Amino acid sequence: MTTETDAPLERVLATLALVIISLISLANVVVRYFTNASFAFTEEISVFMLVILTFAGASVALRRNRHIRIGFLERLFPRLRTPLILLQWLASMLVLGLVLWFGGQFAWEEYQWQSESPGLGLPNWWYVVWLPILGLCMAVRLSQMTLDRLRGRVGDEP
Repeated sequence: MTTETDAPLERVLATLALVIISLISLANVVVRYFTNASFAFTEEISVFMLVILTFAGASVALRRNRHIRIGFLERLFPRLRTPLILLQWLASMLVLGLVLWFGGQFAWEEYQWQSESPGLGLPNWWYVVWLPILGLCMAVRLSQMTLDRLRGRVGDEP
């Protein structure tokens, strides 16, 4: 895969999230084994990192044409390939638009209410703001891949 069809920022975020999840989970297991107690913050951080991992990984998958898509209709009706690709893009953008809207609204409300996380007492918007940011990354990567497919730069099957 060439660098022009890559998502380097999202790859780095996903990798960091996976490394952090692994390290704090391992540390928690070791501490629990030796002391019969555990770190209280590990679940909160792990869930947050899992959201980052999921959205960043989905963004990479979209850019690399590895996302789940039903290509059956494209193969069945090759003359409708372009309208079907545009329909896929439109439906996906609708869903991502909802994620952006409601995720952004939720992040703004968390910021306004100054709510704090239960485990560490950090502002909740620190966790939630990543939802619309990475949703936007996904929309950009989806649009890039759609243009590549329409221009014939990328095959329809991953």
